[in-house]
Amino acid sequence: EAAIENEIKRLNNDPDAMDELIDLQNYRLAFWRTASRDLGYRRFFDIKDLAGLRVENLEVFRDTHKLPIKWVQMGWVDALRIDHPDGLRDPSEYFNRLRRACPSAWIVAEKILEGDEELHADWPIAGTTGYEFLNLLDGLFIDPKGENDLTRIYEEFAGKQKPYDELVHECKQLVLTKLLGSEINRLTSLFVDICERHRRHRDYTRHEMREVLCETAASFPVYRTYVSASVSTNVNSNPNSNTVNPEDEKYINEAVTKAMEQRRDLDSELFRFLKNLLLLRVNGSLENELAMRFQQLTGPAMAKGVEDTALYRFFRLSSLNEVGGDPGRFGTSPEKFTEHCVKSQTTRPFQMLTTTTHDTKRSEDVRARLALLSEIPLRWEDRVNQWKKHNEKYRSDEIPDRNTEYLLYQTLVGAWPIDLHRISDYMLKAVREAKQHTSWTKQNEDYEEKLSSFIESVMGDETFSQDLKGFVDDLVNPGRINSLSQTLIKLTSPGIPDIYQGCELWDLSLVDPDNRRPVDFELRQRLLHESTLLSPEEIMARMDEGMPKIWLTRQALHLRRQHPSLFCGKGAHQPLPVRGSKAEHLIAFKRGEKAITLAPRLVIELHDDWDNTEVELPRGLWKNILTGDDEIEGGFIALEKLLSRFPVALLVKKK
Repeated sequence: EAAIENEIKRLNNDPDAMDELIDLQNYRLAFWRTASRDLGYRRFFDIKDLAGLRVENLEVFRDTHKLPIKWVQMGWVDALRIDHPDGLRDPSEYFNRLRRACPSAWIVAEKILEGDEELHADWPIAGTTGYEFLNLLDGLFIDPKGENDLTRIYEEFAGKQKPYDELVHECKQLVLTKLLGSEINRLTSLFVDICERHRRHRDYTRHEMREVLCETAASFPVYRTYVSASVSTNVNSNPNSNTVNPEDEKYINEAVTKAMEQRRDLDSELFRFLKNLLLLRVNGSLENELAMRFQQLTGPAMAKGVEDTALYRFFRLSSLNEVGGDPGRFGTSPEKFTEHCVKSQTTRPFQMLTTTTHDTKRSEDVRARLALLSEIPLRWEDRVNQWKKHNEKYRSDEIPDRNTEYLLYQTLVGAWPIDLHRISDYMLKAVREAKQHTSWTKQNEDYEEKLSSFIESVMGDETFSQDLKGFVDDLVNPGRINSLSQTLIKLTSPGIPDIYQGCELWDLSLVDPDNRRPVDFELRQRLLHESTLLSPEEIMARMDEGMPKIWLTRQALHLRRQHPSLFCGKGAHQPLPVRGSKAEHLIAFKRGEKAITLAPRLVIELHDDWDNTEVELPRGLWKNILTGDDEIEGGFIALEKLLSRFPVALLVKKK
């Protein structure tokens, strides 16, 4: 031991000897900023401490999955949630291996679907973790009539904004060049080697090749494609083993076409050559390798460029800024939501349905409240401009910028009451993610200190706090009704509902680490027990405690347990006829022939008055399991009667 200590002491005092020792290792120590441009291994996004494993190697797959597969085979684990499958070299191959190892497990993938993109049919899994459902559901509570006013208010407050799709492209370019430089450089080296093998393309410069790769990756409309290429050392290997499905071809064509339009200064022939490589039309081991590696680049570019950059720059209505969402789209029509549910029942009846996760930017209850701003844009305009004027005295050197200030006010409205520590931590994370005035890797201490000072002054201003509270007070109950509606819809739509920790009650959490604070489960257990002893009126009287939400969750889950085939089998999703002046304010559907969901939307405009609006119930006798009201006969029934004791209704057929 003494000899070891002496040797360590000698090395620590002799830089040359230390350097010789380090040179003997299988790694090279380097300054941490080097990782963004010069790494020799694939990372998890831009986190240099998390190296990607070659899980496509069967031996690596077996070794890394030995324990979870054992748990499944022993019956200790029933389900597997696969995070970030888009980082895999060949997700289809991976899921097929996993399915063979765990034939009866419920498997879902944290896969973000963009726009009308669909999950690949050849993945033998139940579906995604539900972000597409989350965003469609959120959209039901957005009033499309408020879009133009909210756009105008935002731009008058924060300045003219780029169209969201242009912002996304800009942010993807930023992360590709600044954060994912190592990945781009390795791919560029491979592209150079390929072009050297093709006389028509060998005279392009390395710079041109890098720019073409970056622009094409930034132009991808989805996270990635899923072409499957065999990589052989034989240049003349059989190309018939390669597969490109029509969807992949569509996305590659779209990306390259857009990239060529964006960069007319680059030779279109080089873009076309890259397109042919990505479509596996040029045979060869290096060529196939580039196609496979490129797919592992576009996913991180989208995730870091959109989720961790663009969503922190565009705040027209921040409840739309969600994982897998598109703030440029404003709301979901009931017809579109119904179409999604009907299709899901047919294609992915066991997919996961979620409203809050560990990665959501705002909890379901924050979003439910913020959605109300779409119904009252002019009231919002009046208050936010008053706050801007009142708090001007706290700004220093025009810090915070108006865009950040606008985000602050929306966040306070959505999460109020919130303490100084939580809102300060959130805003610091938000501006660093935005990467405009400061960032995680290059922190602007002056900007951050002045932002912190502004927030502290604003939060300590009694006049502002009281005015904010007065504005929020009018939104609390409507926001909670929105929350009850989205909870009921989630619990009764085709799929398997997921309840994030703490969301059994009202939860006004923001992005991590705020949403990972300790949860009081003893409180939830107590309220759950008490809820079974209370009348609907007594439950509603304890609204502030969250009693209606935990009661609703309990009753819906009990119904699912009693009728598993209804919700996880052949229970078709069918909308119910609604008539009357407030018909647009109700989501009404049945599952099979035995359960009915009635959930209000756009509740501020409803003014607690259903007027002459009625829903047509199928023939038979029905019972509302949220109120206990029974002997409800089929036919057109006034909503004022059905929803008088509890804001939403869940009916089950008695006979």
